[in-house]
Amino acid sequence: MAGEEINQKLLTKTVEAEGEEVPLKSEIWTETKKMWVVAAPATFTRFSTFGINVVSQAFIGHIGSTELAAYSLVFTVLLRFANGVLLGMASDLETLCGQSFGAKQYHMLGVCLQRSWIVLIMCAILMLPIFVFTTPLLELLGQEAYIAEVGGTISLWLIPVMFSSIASYTCQMFLQAQSKNVLIAYLAAASMTIHLFLNLAVDHKVQVWDPKSNDIHDSGLLDPQYRSALLCYLWWLP
Repeated sequence: MAGEEINQKLLTKTVEAEGEEVPLKSEIWTETKKMWVVAAPATFTRFSTFGINVVSQAFIGHIGSTELAAYSLVFTVLLRFANGVLLGMASDLETLCGQSFGAKQYHMLGVCLQRSWIVLIMCAILMLPIFVFTTPLLELLGQEAYIAEVGGTISLWLIPVMFSSIASYTCQMFLQAQSKNVLIAYLAAASMTIHLFLNLAVDHKVQVWDPKSNDIHDSGLLDPQYRSALLCYLWWLP
């Protein structure tokens, strides 16, 4: 009896209601469709968020080569580093929310989300000095003074973007654990469209570096984060 239990297969083949085995090809297709229900909105959200930065970079390139170099440097080095740290820490939330959702402890979903906000906000505060002291940091690394000066101005305007990433990443994990992250994809698509038209509208009017340029970039990234947080709040309600 013990030998039979040892030799018993851990994975059994899927059997239809009529008693026939389901072909391997059908099993793979079924699992793929289930996977892309969650993966496709998440992929599109990442794509559209990065697209906002690409559109902003193209728009800034029309202002001048110095501004383009400074923005590319700050975005690639500073903002990508900060977002990588925040995204890595927010990834734990998906596991915790998935466990709570699977155990039907729905009240813990909101608790885990709020705890992650506290931890990530503290982490973002610790990374603030690299945005505040960007100019001396870039000069220390050997960057030209005029590019470092413009980069220091741009980095200050990217601080709200870094903090908005907290709401973005955590709300995505919160909804993704419940297979409802398609709503985030809709918001990301709307944000990308609005951001593109805003850049086209002011493309021929702004010929020098101006805070309005940063306002457009920030609005494109902050708007979907606020809406994502609102969706998560609505999901807490009974």
